[in-house]
Amino acid sequence: MELLILLASREDQLVTRSEIAQRLWSSEVFVDTEHGINTAIRKLRHLLRDDSVNPQFIQTVTGKGYRFVATVSSSEVLPERAPELAVAAVPSTIRRKRIWWLAAGICALLAVAGARFYRPRHRPPEITYTQLTDFTDSAVAPVLSPDGRMVAFIRGSNSFFGSDQIYVKILPDGEAKRVTDDTRPKYGLAFSPDGSEIAYTVMDTPNFSTYTVSVLGGESHLLMKNAAGLTWLDQHQLLYSQTRSGIHLGVVTSSLMGTGLRDIYFPAHQRGMAHYAYPSPDRRWALVVEMDGNGAWAPCRLVSLSGSSSRSVGPNSECTSAGWSPDGSWMYFTAATKGRSHLWEQHFPDGSPDQITFGPTEENGVAVVPDGHSLITSVGVEESAIWLHDPGGERPLSSEGQVMAGLSPPSFSPDGTIIYYLLRRGETGSGAELWRTLVESGKGEAAFPGVSMIAYDVSPDGKRVVYATATPEGTTQLWVAPLDRSLPASKVGPGGGTQPHFGAHEQIFFQRTEGNSNYLEQMNQDGSNASKVVPYPIIEIQNISPARRWIVAVVPKAPEDHVPAVLAIPTDGGTPRRICRDYCVPTWSANGSFLFVGVEEASRTSPGRSLAIPLGPGESLPDLSHEGILPLAEQSDIKGLQSVPRALLVPGTDPEHFAYVNTTVHRNLYRISLP
Repeated sequence: MELLILLASREDQLVTRSEIAQRLWSSEVFVDTEHGINTAIRKLRHLLRDDSVNPQFIQTVTGKGYRFVATVSSSEVLPERAPELAVAAVPSTIRRKRIWWLAAGICALLAVAGARFYRPRHRPPEITYTQLTDFTDSAVAPVLSPDGRMVAFIRGSNSFFGSDQIYVKILPDGEAKRVTDDTRPKYGLAFSPDGSEIAYTVMDTPNFSTYTVSVLGGESHLLMKNAAGLTWLDQHQLLYSQTRSGIHLGVVTSSLMGTGLRDIYFPAHQRGMAHYAYPSPDRRWALVVEMDGNGAWAPCRLVSLSGSSSRSVGPNSECTSAGWSPDGSWMYFTAATKGRSHLWEQHFPDGSPDQITFGPTEENGVAVVPDGHSLITSVGVEESAIWLHDPGGERPLSSEGQVMAGLSPPSFSPDGTIIYYLLRRGETGSGAELWRTLVESGKGEAAFPGVSMIAYDVSPDGKRVVYATATPEGTTQLWVAPLDRSLPASKVGPGGGTQPHFGAHEQIFFQRTEGNSNYLEQMNQDGSNASKVVPYPIIEIQNISPARRWIVAVVPKAPEDHVPAVLAIPTDGGTPRRICRDYCVPTWSANGSFLFVGVEEASRTSPGRSLAIPLGPGESLPDLSHEGILPLAEQSDIKGLQSVPRALLVPGTDPEHFAYVNTTVHRNLYRISLP
């Protein structure tokens, strides 16, 4: 009532968040006022059936406060005078009394009407955090047993395709116990209907497979091939993701034996991957978490399990997990906005998304408690910096912010004296600035201050950079600029390209979407003579060799056997070479003398392992088996190989000199009350 009175008394005027806080809470009471204001506004909007996107009553003034935009009127007869003076002429006590009665009238009407369309959610007014695990490292990817008495999670920093092990814990105070001994990358935990087993997804070349393990531990067993993110709709029917061709991953349903297989939803783009599907309590809908055509997390989708419709839900940002309230009236998400992942909620089916959590810590994972009053998520912080390794040991390079090691990982100059990397500082969104740091002194600077990039490549002579930026229209644009900033950046091509790289003949190689597939293309720096390098689609470009002879790309169907593969594609024509049997990210030494391939995944207890493959003159590759390098390959498998004790690295000039992104993650599981 107080909030409604305050807003209505200031019709069409800004009411700041500080004014609201002063009105609603005493200065002697300590509460999270930011969240409290959001909760109060959200509840008032629900009562008024108002929409934050197209408000009829309460308009948000971003970063400042709110404005009551509905007309405040009274049935009392006022003296005849100019309309603009009428309200001002009414004594303040009378005005406040009218507004109070207006607010009371609105609330009374809503109390009657609300019984028909709104069921109060008897939840605490403020968020409370209850810690469930207390690890010095991390716990991620929580899921609850059907009765809510047990939580399973991955003990490690990576909730998606990490090599760490699965643990279970009896709530609230049981001891966490390890149940797997499986070093394969995994994700997508789910309890069986009776709570006796945990299903999880692994890469099982050429597709994903689902395995199960007892909650008591023991050996894992194959449950279903070509099945990812599996969950049970009931004792006999499953909901899971399946590859249709290449890595095109969509949601299907079938029995455990595969009978009654039916497509539910497949992303339009052939590189799209629907990794998770969270069914609603009535089993009529599912919240789908998917990757887009560039391999980035997309906004979540609400999909009908009849297959009849789908649409985006939640915030318009990278959505990584989702869940439902027990009565199906609320949808919950973890999504990254302005570079940070937080919890969001949205009323089903047509509400607007509202942020639940804020602050420097981040949340990931949604496991709603059966009573609907709280959920369990992983809460923590993540920091990253570049470290250098040489025969003398290891040392950090100074960097304030988060080093981005995704689509465009760090890279050395050919002589190994400079390292380039994308650095995100503060809440600047998904983009980042290009930085360069001198290896010897550790002195670094932004190459183009204020320019947010998605991907970059430095020319072999170290004088220019080609990079991709996001446009306001939601597409991308390529640019070329001198690193000494002597000239302004110039556009390259009409737009739509990403993952650019300089070629040996002044051309630009890049990735472009045509129709529902990605292609490896090239063009001159003025945008002319655009053409495909190979006629078949690719999934993504990974990198280019220092002499620009090879482009490493992942393809959905290798030319010789039509299964996904990591290929080294000759830039001047010729036969591609398969590098790995399974998915890998090969990298080149700065001078082109070695190719590095990870063969053991990094985990909580190990940095992993790579093999350094010596190259011949002109970056010629040695003879590899037709399958490529196998996981866990040893040094003796190929002549001249050297073993390097790190899986993810930025090669220098030889195997003893490299850099890596040292990411420190500290996360634990918390139960968070819902507003």
